[in-house]
Amino acid sequence: MSFARFAVRRVAEMAATLLTASFVVFGAMYLAPGSPASFLLAGRSASPEALAAINAQYHLDDPFLVRYFRWLGGVLQGDFGRSITYRTDVSRLLADRLPVTLLLITMALVLVVAVGLLLGRIAAVRGGATDSAILVTTTFAVGTPSFVAAVLLQGLFAVQLGWFPSSGAGDGLGDMLWHLTLPAIALALYLTGMLARVTRSAMLEALDSEHVTVARSRGVPERQVIRRHVFRNSLGTVLTTGGLIVSTLLVCTILVETAFGIGGIGQLLELSTTTKDFPTVQAVSLIIVALFMVVNLLVDLLLPLVDPRVTLGSRKAAA
Repeated sequence: MSFARFAVRRVAEMAATLLTASFVVFGAMYLAPGSPASFLLAGRSASPEALAAINAQYHLDDPFLVRYFRWLGGVLQGDFGRSITYRTDVSRLLADRLPVTLLLITMALVLVVAVGLLLGRIAAVRGGATDSAILVTTTFAVGTPSFVAAVLLQGLFAVQLGWFPSSGAGDGLGDMLWHLTLPAIALALYLTGMLARVTRSAMLEALDSEHVTVARSRGVPERQVIRRHVFRNSLGTVLTTGGLIVSTLLVCTILVETAFGIGGIGQLLELSTTTKDFPTVQAVSLIIVALFMVVNLLVDLLLPLVDPRVTLGSRKAAA
């Protein structure tokens, strides 16, 4: 299969999956107890006329499929509806809060990739006491949930030592990077340990392969063996975890943003779920699903370039 045909097929599959996900996201909120009308009334009694006006404003009396296709048509035009809680367009809320979350996830992802690959490579190549120390460290990292890491880091480095801000996202790029340092570390800790262990296992497997033995027998310098034949061949296995890494970051950012009081879409989703702000929850959930699917698409497209053993549409050789 050519690269162009594969890309077109995967994009079509992603569009179909997104359509299905949009239906599930829209419908799931209406299965929960309560309704937007009950939240808007805030427990107050209302006349039938007032209740009818609320239902008419938010089209709550329309059939489910009519509401869904009206909402989907708006989403395709960038209109996610109006927030019930904030009384403003959801698109404006997302535009204000999404950059903070994307910056936080990017910082955490850089830490995961840089530190995880480095520790995994060092553990596999050096072995011995270094390998044992890294295994112990990564075991601790993997066993520490993001919200626990957030509380520990906040208590030690923000409250006790005062080295970093304890809450907020800051103003301006430099201030934002400073405010998001601790949240990024808390978000990256678990995944850094996981990636380091995956990298170590993949490189140890590659070190035992026949082509590495042949390269060494031909007198290829050890550095070139590690770089060209071991590390490069292990990248396929590492890359297949990319979807898991990003999906975990997207989920855990909700907990980390709440712990540090960061006004991103993670905290927005948590608050909107509590207040039954249906349009906002639906929009944020759909964006998270879309981001996850885009990352998986990129992994599928990049994997054959990183690992020649993998054909388009298959991850078996790297798994």
